[in-house]
Amino acid sequence: MTGKTTKIELLAPAGSPEALDAAVGEGADAVYLGLKSFNARMRSANFTYPQFEGALRSLRRMGKKVYVTVNTVFEQREADRMYQLLKYLAALRPDALIVQDFGVVAMAHSQFPSLRLHASTQMNIASGRGANTLSKYGVSRVVLARELSLGELRDVRQETNVELEVFVHGALCISASGLCLFSSYLGGKSANRGLCTQACRRLYSREDRPGQGGYYFSPADLRLLERLPDLSAAGVNALKIEGRMKSADYVGVVVSAYRLVLDAIAEGDEGEIQGSIRQGMEILRNDFARSKTQFYFDAKTEKGALPSASIDWLNPDQDGGTGINLGTILKVKGRDSRALISCDGGVFPCLGDSVRLHSKDDTNRVSHKLKFVDPVEGGCWISMPEGFKLGDRVYLIQTKTMSRRYAPVIAHGGSGRVPGRERAPFPEIGEFVKYEKTGKNAKQKASGFFPEGLYVAVSRTEDLFIVQSSRPQRVMLSYSRKTAAYLLAENRPPLPFKPAEIILVLDPYFAQGAASSEEEPLESEISRLAEKGYRQFVLNNPGHFSLFRNLQGRDKALLIGGPWLYIFNAWSLSFVLSLGVDGFVSPLENNRQNLERTLEEISQKPGSQKVSSVLRSMSFVPIFAWPPLFRIRSDLGRVYDFNSFTDSRGENFSIVTGPEGSQVYPAAPFSITDKVPFLREAGFSRYIIDLSGPPLKKAFYRDLIRTVNDGRPISGGTRFNWKDGFYQKP
Repeated sequence: MTGKTTKIELLAPAGSPEALDAAVGEGADAVYLGLKSFNARMRSANFTYPQFEGALRSLRRMGKKVYVTVNTVFEQREADRMYQLLKYLAALRPDALIVQDFGVVAMAHSQFPSLRLHASTQMNIASGRGANTLSKYGVSRVVLARELSLGELRDVRQETNVELEVFVHGALCISASGLCLFSSYLGGKSANRGLCTQACRRLYSREDRPGQGGYYFSPADLRLLERLPDLSAAGVNALKIEGRMKSADYVGVVVSAYRLVLDAIAEGDEGEIQGSIRQGMEILRNDFARSKTQFYFDAKTEKGALPSASIDWLNPDQDGGTGINLGTILKVKGRDSRALISCDGGVFPCLGDSVRLHSKDDTNRVSHKLKFVDPVEGGCWISMPEGFKLGDRVYLIQTKTMSRRYAPVIAHGGSGRVPGRERAPFPEIGEFVKYEKTGKNAKQKASGFFPEGLYVAVSRTEDLFIVQSSRPQRVMLSYSRKTAAYLLAENRPPLPFKPAEIILVLDPYFAQGAASSEEEPLESEISRLAEKGYRQFVLNNPGHFSLFRNLQGRDKALLIGGPWLYIFNAWSLSFVLSLGVDGFVSPLENNRQNLERTLEEISQKPGSQKVSSVLRSMSFVPIFAWPPLFRIRSDLGRVYDFNSFTDSRGENFSIVTGPEGSQVYPAAPFSITDKVPFLREAGFSRYIIDLSGPPLKKAFYRDLIRTVNDGRPISGGTRFNWKDGFYQKP
């Protein structure tokens, strides 16, 4: 499974037909693009159906590949539209679909097996175990999470035959791939739905020092051009450039640089390779982007710990703008809406170029096509939109002249074909249908594993002593190697809960190094815990499931599909059920209507009238939580000495840092504690109070339990998306 690949595919973004022209013109082997729905860049131009068919036809003649992004989660009410889209794509047969939702995997694998599937980086695959689990469902390639080191990439290659694709250039997320809830929390514009508002790029103020702020979570851009020889030797199959929301100029510049180096690597001459890297780096000086980083690429991981690399990818003094920095606004002529900019680096814009203006207090960001340009001594006068003032920054994001040099790829439109109006079939739900048909009491079987009532989640063993005062049905304890070592220790103080009363929750970020250590593989550690009676686990990543293959029969572990598996529809539920879970947790982003619709839809299948009640008895509904808005694979306590901050709207947040990583939480918790009577009436009987965020205090827990028992709302809480659902783009 190791060794140098004979040819590495260069995959470029095509957020618009113009960007497609640039990608192909500069030598990309493949492009990835989105249609007008179900893709993770809904704010980019994307492609109409005729444009897509025209592009597909032209690129096939050129020997290029086309990957279509269907990389968002879908709600149950959208199942028919998803089915119609997949049927349309199956008829046209692009080279692959890039998918995030396990429901899309299940639907495509079941109904359209001819479709090739690639797992999106949003699926958070960071291990060979995760890749191998997906390969059983027809996934032929995984786009690995971006937080992996070169050593981890090599180890993944050792463990799987699945094709591996890695990001090599472009914007990064501060949160681990696919595990960001910040934008969704702020107003339903979910990153999992392609509507991220980039909360990481905002200006925040320290709560302990009013007036002192910074762009604390806005990372630099990735650049691995000089590391392409290492990636080639590691056996990576495809290199991916980020940027479906970037200009054609950006795409053309970046593709040309990476094409140059890959061609030199194919020739194999070391001198040529190093020369091409130097030339490529010079080309990338004009890639219209932020400062650069290699992120975790050179990090060392020991015993499954966090990467040891320096955190050079964060600079709180640098705003989140992208493009070539033209400088700041020095003067403003209000009557004719013109601004004098400083042009600090000696770069001057031209008439027709596009710029982005970024206010220094981070309240306004606007793109603008220049209608007036007048270079003068000390800067340049430009046209500008209203709302900007002295000190605001201006970036060049696209030039008028460069974008004209590429021949158009789309010569003709499509056939006029569009997705049909068919109804999606019902997903198979395996053994539960069999129980109904044989007359066995499926509900009793399912509910026998986990008693009805309240479940409390905590992240530290010491918190168990606080929680014992209310004696919940079970406690959910965050799993870490430190926690496991404590539970396995022979001479430790007794805990207030028996092993059978503790459910261990595995972290959703399951990196290659987490499965093994110098001391003991994780699978062996879990087996030893099971021998001591710890046989209940919440799994949050596809890679987790292989850890339990030896716990069968009398020693069978009871498995719960966690909220980070994003079960938003009946098809994703069917996928998770097929992995052998005995229960499942509703995602924190979910809403009541979608949760009920998902389970009710399954019961409509002939012969499955009682299945809805069975599945409700297997479901766990979070009723209180501090949602982890960012989950960061670094201890930011090494660079920041504060633990709370505020945004421009006065909303407060906290950051918890440590050797297990860093997480950002809102001050206002998600709470539907007053909705428990309605949930019970609707057939839901297992509720989770998630206290695994900021440190737990005894007085707060006592008051919270009283509130829950009284069925009252939490003061200062938020419904998150529970009432209004996801934001729907007009």
